[in-house]
Amino acid sequence: MTEANDTARHNAKMAKKKAARDKIMATKTDEKGLIIVHTGKGKGKSSAAFGMIFRCIAHEMPCAVVQFIKGGMSTGERDLILSHFSDRCAFHTMGEGFTWETQDKDRDIEMAQAAWAKAKELIRDPDNRMVLLDEINIALRYDYLDINEVVGFLQSEKPEMTHVVLTGRNAKDELIEAADLVTEMELVKHPFRSGIKAQIGVEF
Repeated sequence: MTEANDTARHNAKMAKKKAARDKIMATKTDEKGLIIVHTGKGKGKSSAAFGMIFRCIAHEMPCAVVQFIKGGMSTGERDLILSHFSDRCAFHTMGEGFTWETQDKDRDIEMAQAAWAKAKELIRDPDNRMVLLDEINIALRYDYLDINEVVGFLQSEKPEMTHVVLTGRNAKDELIEAADLVTEMELVKHPFRSGIKAQIGVEF
């Protein structure tokens, strides 16, 4: 087969694929605020969620972040938002660290409940186009929050066009069922297993 024939065959195949794709896309006309879940053992759940937050910021869409577990440590995304984009993105770090660090269940529950109260306030505000609930799945996993209350609130009180992103391992089945978009990050390989610590610019 000549190079010209190969190119013509490839172009015809791509044209056919584009026509099929355009036909499918023509049927996708609705818009709605999505319930988005990032879960799984792999890295990247919060990173991907912050990518969407930065998209909202770039489009001048008001948004907000509530961090349920991470304490007050400096992270790149937090520092950047607070120093440059606080007018577009409200940022609330409500946790005091991971549960194995605090070793105070009652305090963890208290902080998770306070974070959820702030989350509800931000979600109810129709001006916020996206609200990220970072590591809320950890709080739900340990039953610091009632999964039925969280799902019920998202289904009944979330404004129609507001996106809510919920991150963390071990997302509850009830949340996965209620979500519009669920991504599970699969762990294939991680440097931590080779003795490499969390590093600036990669993990925080």
